[in-house]
Amino acid sequence: MSNKKTARNSGFTLLEMMIVMIIMGILLSIALPIYNRSLVRAREAVLHNDLFELNKLIAQYTLDKQKAPQSLDDLKEGGYIKEIPKDPMTGEANWEVEQEDVLLSVDQQDPGIVGVHSASNAISSEGTAYSSWH
Repeated sequence: MSNKKTARNSGFTLLEMMIVMIIMGILLSIALPIYNRSLVRAREAVLHNDLFELNKLIAQYTLDKQKAPQSLDDLKEGGYIKEIPKDPMTGEANWEVEQEDVLLSVDQQDPGIVGVHSASNAISSEGTAYSSWH
């Protein structure tokens, strides 16, 4: 007998390769939806945090200045925030602002904003529109 391997023992068979590919496909079909859900949940967590912070800063500005900000840029110019964050659902800093009721505003001549919402009308994993979140 010689030390040379025969052609039959030197590699994988087509059947073995197919079995490995099928197993990899099954694992990927399980892992991808879980990964996608975790990405959505992470973006939703960022949205919740951004909404909380922006609304808190609007309230702080209003208390400090005795006047609601006219836009989110007033928060930036007043030193309350370095940059207006991007809406994680739209990828842009295009927040929908909630205008102050004229009759309830401190300065009835120049009412400002009292809150922000996401500009996205997509539906969240909770079943509500992102634009309805506060």
